[in-house]
Amino acid sequence: MIEIEPKIALEVFGGALGKIRLFARNLEQDGERLGLIGPLELPRLWTRHLVNCALLAPFLGSSSSEQLGSNGLVEGKICDVGSGAGLPGLVLAAIRTDLQFVLIEPMERRAEWLKVQVQELELTNVEITRNRAEEVSRGSFSKVTARAVGSLTKLIPLCAPLLVPAGELLFMKGSRVHEEIAAAEKVLRKWHIHEFEVLDLGAEYGTETTKLFRARVD
Repeated sequence: MIEIEPKIALEVFGGALGKIRLFARNLEQDGERLGLIGPLELPRLWTRHLVNCALLAPFLGSSSSEQLGSNGLVEGKICDVGSGAGLPGLVLAAIRTDLQFVLIEPMERRAEWLKVQVQELELTNVEITRNRAEEVSRGSFSKVTARAVGSLTKLIPLCAPLLVPAGELLFMKGSRVHEEIAAAEKVLRKWHIHEFEVLDLGAEYGTETTKLFRARVD
């Protein structure tokens, strides 16, 4: 049984709620069958996944701040690595229609699912690329997001090269994030990540909270 839409949905998703409702129905119908979400996730689909992903939207910046960088690329483009079922990439794109998103997914079945969702949700600000992060053009994005992809030791070397100078990493992590930070000490130094923070998101909505690892790469 899918979780009932929470009362906070309109506040969280605003004008994107209609698209998110359709996305939720599609996940309910096909998510488990296609291996996109686990069998225990439908009863908490809204609060653990959809609302959880939406919490990242305010950290993506503003389209009004986009500038043409010295490399000729438009800063302000967002990359979501290992998009899988579209969490958080599709959710964020539905909310932040003012920004352009590239969703990276190496598995063919998942990439095809994402393309179908982009069409059904009528998202004109999303590009799906079936690649590994290592195969995507470097220095192309102002922010890189990831959720449930891997540890910081793995994620940082994959994602940091994708950023423009002074771009940001925005990783949604679990309760062991501080252990991951300790284990990634050498990786943080290698990629010149001297300042970072861990933020607790979601408590104001009374749902399951998530931790955001936020770091700027020099």
